[in-house]
This record gives sequence, structure tokens and C-alpha cells, in this order.
Amino acid sequence: MRFAPILASAILLVGLAGCATRPPASDPEALAEFEANNDPIEPFNRTMYSVNNAIDTVALRPAAQVYRAVLPQPVRDGVRNALGNLRGPTILFNDVLQGDVNRAANTASRFVINSTLGLGGLIDVAEWQFGIPGHSEDFGQTLAVWGIGEGPYLFLPVIGPSNPRDLLGYGVDAVASPWFWFGQGEVVEALRWAYAGIGIIDARESVLDALDALNASSLDPYSTLRSAYRQRRMSEIRNSGTVAPDAAQGTGFGVGTGVQVPPSQPAR
Repeated sequence: MRFAPILASAILLVGLAGCATRPPASDPEALAEFEANNDPIEPFNRTMYSVNNAIDTVALRPAAQVYRAVLPQPVRDGVRNALGNLRGPTILFNDVLQGDVNRAANTASRFVINSTLGLGGLIDVAEWQFGIPGHSEDFGQTLAVWGIGEGPYLFLPVIGPSNPRDLLGYGVDAVASPWFWFGQGEVVEALRWAYAGIGIIDARESVLDALDALNASSLDPYSTLRSAYRQRRMSEIRNSGTVAPDAAQGTGFGVGTGVQVPPSQPAR
């Protein structure tokens, strides 16, 4: 079961290999649109977007609403802090691979401080008491820093906006995480599923208002979300401005971003 993310990534990457066809230079309008949207498999993506909306309507959004209604903001903040702290080793792994010594030192310091003084990460003591803010890194960003192209835009149910590079990065991050290898047995496996489930619900709750506003105001939510996602990912790769916090799953995709920005603003 733990190899599911890797298997899914491999299958999707192989399936997409023959789909991303660049328009010929003899059709400049089609070529310009292709380059602007980077969405050569748009019919497939829109179908997956509709599937995702169905899942979201019957399961994810109601679960996020209940989560928000039952747990007060301070408790939700603690959960988000703890989830982000559990991602510390993965973020450190990518900081090191990107050769960013300062960010790696900050990540290591945050993990040690918050795991101890922060009661397992429930309290962000590192930022509150020591002035060390968190950041989120993933292997998709690392591949981008290494010069690997994103590939065609891809939308997947539950995961949300992505691309082959980030999807592969998700699989690598899953395997690189020490929690992937830690322990065996039914109890450990149940804890992994609980961690994943809580992360998804927490992440969906973090974008409740933003996605509701986007769906209410945009004539084409799919296109708006595609543009916002690609802008935000570029900002994260360049480490420019305020990016997705070190929280929730922090995968860099879709609902797992923890971003709360009005849809009228560019993704940060």
C-alpha cells in the first residue's frame, strides 16, 4: 500500500508520454495557445476536473465544513502545525538537494525546536519564540531547480492541479520520507492512513473560502485554477514572496497547498 503513490505516478507518466503533442509551427495561433496554457490534454483534464468536483461535492467539501465547525481555529492551527512539522524531514531533504544551506539549517532547527518545545509540532515555537519562519519544499521544486521542465498541465481527482514533474516529485517525496519506512503492522498502517486523511481534510478546509469564491465568480473556474496554480508553483520554485506555508500535506498540488488567497489575486 505504501508504494501506491509511486505506482500511480509511473502509470500516469507513461500514459501521458504520448499525449502531449506540440502544435506545428505552421499553426501559430494554436502554438501560442499551447505555450500559454501548457494544457495539450485539456479534454482529459476537464473530465478529471468534473470527477474531482463530484468527489468534492459529496465528500471533501462537507468533511472540511464539519471539520471547521467542530474544531475551533486554535485547534485547527495546532493540527496544521503538527502536520507541517511531520514534513520537516522531507523539506530538509529537498533543501539539501537544492544546495540551500541556510534554508536547510532553518528547517532542521524548526523540526528540532517544534518537536520538543512545541509539543510534537502543535505549537510553532520556532517562529513564535525564535523568529524562524517555515517554508515548504518538495521534490517537484527540486527537479525544477535542477532544470527539469514541468511537462504538460495535469489535473487529477483529489490531488488537483499538477504536472508530470510534480507528480513524480510526489512519489519521490513519499519514498524519501522517514515515515514511509518507519515501522510495520496494522497500527502503523492505520496511523499512515489517518495522517493522509487528516492532511487532506485540513488542506481542503484551508481553501474553503477561496474555492467557493472562485466557483461563484469565475466564468471558467477550471482555467482560473490552472492559471493560479502555475503562477503559484513558479513563485514557490523561485522562493519569491509568500508561498504555501509549511502545513498540511504541503505536496505543492491542488488542495494540499494550505494557500488562502482570494481568487482575484495571483497565486502567491
